[in-house]
Amino acid sequence: MAKARIKRPDGTSIVIEGTPQEVAVLVSKIEGDSAGKGKAPTSPKKRSNRVKASLSDLLISLIDGGFFKKPKDLAAVKTALAELGHVYPVTTVSPALLRLVQRRYLRRIKQDKRWFYAG
Repeated sequence: MAKARIKRPDGTSIVIEGTPQEVAVLVSKIEGDSAGKGKAPTSPKKRSNRVKASLSDLLISLIDGGFFKKPKDLAAVKTALAELGHVYPVTTVSPALLRLVQRRYLRRIKQDKRWFYAG
């Protein structure tokens, strides 16, 4: 096992242990890093700018997929969203469904004192 100790001009001490090839690669990277000493430090790369789907968009995709061909209750909708990896509380799903009913994407049916949503 190879070992390298590097003292940088800014006073930082670095100890590297590993195979000779690993140590050589890391030392060359660190020494190359100190060559560009006058440059400002670069910030780490950010995650890709993915657009997060809104709850309404997720519900519309369920409508398009035929999920609401048969009437579904609120718990079934919440479970379907959770199966897709989107966990929302019932108190968030309910108003979103109601907005889709008002926009006429869905219908709301009352059966046995419970509301069901159908497409």
